Amino acid sequence: MTKTETVVLGGGCFWCTEAVFRQVRGVTRVEPGYSNGQAERPSYEQVCTGHTGCVEVVRLTFDPAQIGLRQILEIFFVVHDPTQRNRQGNDVGTQYRSGIYTTTAEQQAVAEALIAEMERSRMWDAPIVTEVEPLAHFWPAEDYHHDYVARNPTQGYCVVVAAPKVAKFRQTFRDWVRTDAPP
Repeated sequence: MTKTETVVLGGGCFWCTEAVFRQVRGVTRVEPGYSNGQAERPSYEQVCTGHTGCVEVVRLTFDPAQIGLRQILEIFFVVHDPTQRNRQGNDVGTQYRSGIYTTTAEQQAVAEALIAEMERSRMWDAPIVTEVEPLAHFWPAEDYHHDYVARNPTQGYCVVVAAPKVAKFRQTFRDWVRTDAPP
């Protein structure tokens, strides 16, 4: 039996983050949802108000024998801007904050060490604002958000925002692209 791990990532709109991680070798499940706020089982509309404290996230299940958390986080930090507080591009609000929501103390340590390493290397011109916290809860997003980019490839947001992030992943991390991933 394969041992899997779970981590939850907030990197702006979950449509983009989900589209990227569905293509990552070793990631066995990607589920969009809402995390680490005060609302219980919030709707998309409630989260979009910015009053729930919830973050748009993806819950990743992965096989650590195929890909480690560090590699997942390296991908995460390349496909979003961890220096923007409460936003990603034109998506503005606390629901779009950058966050790593861990399920073990080891994950917390890996995330904090990687961020410290990136800060020391001055990878970005501004400080990294990604929050690293234990996962408080996860509420799955409504069904229409699942596989959104794959089901709506010609929708404007998918073309202008999501597709370039997927392309950046595929170009930067060629060795981590699933062999069965769509182009």
